[in-house]
Amino acid sequence: MSRLRPSGEMRRTFMCFCLTTALVTASVGMLNTSVSATSSTHGEPSISKTLFGTTPDGVDVYRYTLTNARGMQVSILTYGGIVQSIMTPDRHGNPGNVALGFDNLDDYINRNPYFGCITGRYANRIANGRFTLDGTTYQLATNNGPNHLHGGVKGFDKYVWNATEVRSDANVGLKLSRISPDGEENYPGKLAVEMTYTLTNKNELRMDYRATTDKPTIVNLTNHTYFNLAGEGAGDIYDHWMHLNANHYTPVDKTLIPTGDIASVLGTPMDFTKAKTIGARIRDSFTQIVIGRGYDHNYVLNRSSPEDSALIRAARVYEPRSGRRLDVYTTEPGIQFYTGNFLDGTLVGINGKVYRQGDGFALETQHYPDSPNQPNFPSTVLRPGEEYTTTTIYAFAANDRMWSHKDD
Repeated sequence: MSRLRPSGEMRRTFMCFCLTTALVTASVGMLNTSVSATSSTHGEPSISKTLFGTTPDGVDVYRYTLTNARGMQVSILTYGGIVQSIMTPDRHGNPGNVALGFDNLDDYINRNPYFGCITGRYANRIANGRFTLDGTTYQLATNNGPNHLHGGVKGFDKYVWNATEVRSDANVGLKLSRISPDGEENYPGKLAVEMTYTLTNKNELRMDYRATTDKPTIVNLTNHTYFNLAGEGAGDIYDHWMHLNANHYTPVDKTLIPTGDIASVLGTPMDFTKAKTIGARIRDSFTQIVIGRGYDHNYVLNRSSPEDSALIRAARVYEPRSGRRLDVYTTEPGIQFYTGNFLDGTLVGINGKVYRQGDGFALETQHYPDSPNQPNFPSTVLRPGEEYTTTTIYAFAANDRMWSHKDD
């Protein structure tokens, strides 16, 4: 199947409004400066491979660096499928890394708060680590208080993936694959997974996911890159302006599990239907903000119907000092907005800067948290003979303003 489809009950109770969106033509006039001495302006797209480290059990981990014709670079690790860095120019053509991460494998293995990784089998939380499928109840690890988070104790973020370089005349990419055996982290079914990163000459980082199973199971995959468009280690992200294509969100309880409600954002600090800074109301006394210690919520994207899986723009973020802009497009029904609330000053990043609360944000395209236990949410069940597919694009540009006359 082209996308997991919602149940009939979900179609009766799903609440969202249609918002007409158009793909944005990014302004790239300033993007003609090389990222490194080895990549030239208007050069050919390229891929390089270097040894990044070796796991404690002796498996080599490689870093692949994708470079497009404009000089933008993305570095990806085979460990966890981690996006280690994203080098993209500001409005003056000066390149900078906008992804939080580490400069060594040991920190990724022992201290990583999911920087840049593929999360699965189930991204986000499952209440009490438990779900029932076709009459059988499965107990998963509870690795986040009473709940299951991002696939468990050893999720997809903690495996070394097989890697294959992907090249075309215009783009370069990296296809990562692995087989998750039946019973891994107590999930049912042998799951064959492929995830392809593609760097285009439009300064887009595209992520295409595919999976099949030999038994009924649940699947919800995403990427967990933390962004700071001023540059990794540049301080907090509270002055970034953001727009979300979402009139509703899923409120959570004190353990960050959805209550089952789909609530309007209007009139609350959750409202980004009109662009505002991330920090504008992040210290508000609104209960949901207090529970999350900031934003850590799933937003219900505006779609024409629950069956709609078209590629739409979910979010736009703009950093005024650098002029960098990020547009997020996805086929998913939701997006988790997280403001790095649990960064506590104990992690040292790639360039030796300490990461503190609010120093990065994540926009994780996904199905909703705890969907296996919420019958009114879109289904995450995958069955034999079906194919799980989903696409997300992170598109970068640099402009003097968040919106221009070319935008919708």
